[in-house]
Amino acid sequence: PERVFRSYPHELSGGMRQRVLLALALLLRPQVVIMDEPTTAVDILTQRSILEVLKELRAELNFSIIFISHDLAVAAEIADTLATMYAGEIVEIGPVADVFYKPRHAYTLSLLDAAPRLSADSEELQSIPGSPPDLIAPPSGCKFHPRCRFATEVCSTTAPAAERQADNKTHIVRCHHSETVLKERMEATS
Repeated sequence: PERVFRSYPHELSGGMRQRVLLALALLLRPQVVIMDEPTTAVDILTQRSILEVLKELRAELNFSIIFISHDLAVAAEIADTLATMYAGEIVEIGPVADVFYKPRHAYTLSLLDAAPRLSADSEELQSIPGSPPDLIAPPSGCKFHPRCRFATEVCSTTAPAAERQADNKTHIVRCHHSETVLKERMEATS
């Protein structure tokens, strides 16, 4: 600890810098800590170490974490509740297992389909077709509709309302075709 205390940031490894920042963030015992990509640019062992420390500290100090990440596996490991955002809006939020295994928004499903897999039968990585929307002049209706394989006319004209799912009231989705998305996911994984 003393060596770290006397070091300049450039003299520390990426993982050690992350740990120092975490210690500084928790110094005043906050109720909520916002972390934006805290495991980016560190090796997998350091990433694992940071996640373990976070889980231990969260349990010990009883604080909440808003964990922003593009890495679905990391998000699943640290989170209790997962929110998928597209074009600056939450399009799906719910318990991690529900969002991962029973996604109801086409963008969430597309992200899961695009994630690399280690299975022997895995194919090439799937990409999400099209380009992200112009946030200054976003499309009308659902912002994902130009890239969505489930899109119909209603998607291009009417923004979907946030709806609680019948089987889990804590799973909220903004998609006109949430049942179709879920059905496709269930068929693909059965």
